[in-house]
Amino acid sequence: MNVLVTGSSRGIGRAIALRLARPGGKVVINYLQNEAAAAEVAAEVTAKGAEAIVIQANVRDRKDLKRLSEAMDQVDVLVHNAAIGVLKPMEKIRPNQWDLTMESSLRPFWQLTQMCLDRMPEGSSVLGLSSLGSRSYVPGYAAMGAAKGGLEALTRQLAVELAARGIRVNTVCGGLVDTDALNYFHEKEKVIETARAITPMGRLGTPDDIAKVIELLTLPQAAWITGQIIVADGGLSLV
Repeated sequence: MNVLVTGSSRGIGRAIALRLARPGGKVVINYLQNEAAAAEVAAEVTAKGAEAIVIQANVRDRKDLKRLSEAMDQVDVLVHNAAIGVLKPMEKIRPNQWDLTMESSLRPFWQLTQMCLDRMPEGSSVLGLSSLGSRSYVPGYAAMGAAKGGLEALTRQLAVELAARGIRVNTVCGGLVDTDALNYFHEKEKVIETARAITPMGRLGTPDDIAKVIELLTLPQAAWITGQIIVADGGLSLV
């Protein structure tokens, strides 16, 4: 299985790359700045028997996206994980910060998928990563929430358009996950404490919790699932 995961040097992207590494397969590990972290992921992918292809690329840059799309002759699984954005109240967001969020967190879902199509055989999967801020209020999440909401809408549109090719499109919407991204939240400890207290499963998610759901959606058993937003949040969205 040949896999391309954007933003896969750390966090959820790293967990997905490792979870999808198969003996004899290939995994494209994409990073923006942290080359050392990407090299560590590559070593772990190689240890699992897969070929690791490390590519520094900015998903906002069309030329970089083209390099990613051409890294393998065949792409069986394309995972859109990379996301950069601003966490600010609406009145404090500058236009360039809004554009940054959309260009890194939403636009590549369309653009990189478009570029990879000719390399995606029947049975391939396109997968996105969203969050509960796409459907519920989160302080400072106006720009990122809009981007993730757009990604979920695009999931449904692409699923119908690509069904004739035998390509499935789904997105995993996670609850609060314990990654470095939490460091950018205002009152981080309060956010974590509250999430733990109200999540029925009693804990934050882990990167591997999300990676496992991504893996499930790539399996033959999921062949009849497309255009869906799968919520994996320990029950947080139910309360």
